Amino acid sequence: MTGIKFSRAWVLSPSFGIGLFLILYLLATRYYPGGSQADQYSAEFSWINNYWCNLLNENAINGKANTARPVALAAMGVLSISLVLFWIIFPFYAGFNKVGRKLIQGAGILSMMTGMFLFTTYHDMVVNVATAVGLIPVIGTFAGLRRLGWKKLYWGGLFSLVLIALNNILYYGEGLQRYLPLVQKFTFLYFLGWICLINLEIYACERRKV
Repeated sequence: MTGIKFSRAWVLSPSFGIGLFLILYLLATRYYPGGSQADQYSAEFSWINNYWCNLLNENAINGKANTARPVALAAMGVLSISLVLFWIIFPFYAGFNKVGRKLIQGAGILSMMTGMFLFTTYHDMVVNVATAVGLIPVIGTFAGLRRLGWKKLYWGGLFSLVLIALNNILYYGEGLQRYLPLVQKFTFLYFLGWICLINLEIYACERRKV
């Protein structure tokens, strides 16, 4: 690990954090008052029609105070910290030099800090900036997987890029936005699952060294 030894608990911390995020996400959906882009007066969170960002807004789409917001904000904080930890640990394990590590780590931290402002009125700008900066640690992850020779994880990660491209097609495609909430959730889950698999592979390799 290039001179730094992480404890097993720290190595697994991104996966634990992502698991906690998913629990909080599910909990937040239970508190959401209702309303979606498809039906303003729906009575609850719709897995087909609502977006993750709906849980972060001050008011629900049906006009009521969004009681899911505190839980969703906590979930967002947990997710951001989890991904920051992953992009701190992974570059060491993949054997990047100091410049490469700092670039991946710094961009990962900046991207996640920017993403924390999704709940503001600058939502679209936050998404664009966080995504643009986040490309650096993501590309670094692919480069690290190639260095490690983890081909299945490398090719599996490429599918997440296909899903991200599909999200953009649906977002900008006329009449296709109705499919976006569901595809967005699947993309979200797939990407986080990919990160967890990489994290678990690192942990397994560390155990084999003992």
